[in-house]
This record gives sequence, structure tokens and C-alpha cells, in this order.
Amino acid sequence: MWKQIPREKKKELVERIQSYFYDERDEEIGELAAENFLHFIMSDIGPTLYNAGISDAVSMTEQKWMSIEQDLEALKKTEVGR
Repeated sequence: MWKQIPREKKKELVERIQSYFYDERDEEIGELAAENFLHFIMSDIGPTLYNAGISDAVSMTEQKWMSIEQDLEALKKTEVGR
């Protein structure tokens, strides 16, 4: 997961972490500390967030599929003799 982030995006995230620590905690942290924090978030917390996103996508897909099935049922034509 760590290597999948483009270099520019990783740099942006590191800068945002540094800004967060400065703005919210009045602490200055270096680039290495921010990278380590990002790595922690991605490796320890990221999978939980990712799995929650997948579960949300599954639920939404199931709802959409039910709607499509209902729409298709409504399109059926009455057969003669039934």
C-alpha cells in the first residue's frame, strides 16, 4: 500500500500531517516523523478504513441491483394465455 501512493501525493500528505501537528497541537514535527506517522496510519488504521469502504460499496451495489431487478420486472410483458 505504501508504494502505491505517488510521490507528490505522499509529499502532500506529509505536509498536511506537519500542518495538523502545528495547528492542532502547537508542535513542529519533521518530515521523517510525519512520514513515520503516515506509515503508521496506512499500515495499522488504513486496512480498517479500506474494509469499511468496501462494505459500503457492497451495500450500495446490492441496493442498486435490487432497483435494477425491480425495473426489469416492470418491463416484462404479459404473455398471451396466462
